Amino acid sequence: MTLLISIFSAVICTAIWYKNAPKSRMMVGVLCWLYWGASIMWLADAIFEYAELGAEYFNPAPSDILNDLYLGLSVVALGLIIWLVILLVKDPKGVIKEALFKKKNL
Repeated sequence: MTLLISIFSAVICTAIWYKNAPKSRMMVGVLCWLYWGASIMWLADAIFEYAELGAEYFNPAPSDILNDLYLGLSVVALGLIIWLVILLVKDPKGVIKEALFKKKNL
């Protein structure tokens, strides 16, 4: 489940990045790298778990499915948080800089 969630997130993010590639100022490429890295990590985990469990890998318990769902959604949320922090620090559109240094007219 974690592999599927991270791959779907990576594919959706890559499609958004590709659509806006020439004029991308929102740094969606960073989010793509995060999700594709997570997908590769979960793929390696799935390969090793399949090597350990064999055919039982394809018959998980419902509690394992639920735990994997929560973990996958947590990975997507953490990726979004990291991307948001990077976006706020870099401030490609200058919104935060403008808000912080705006002179007040009294």
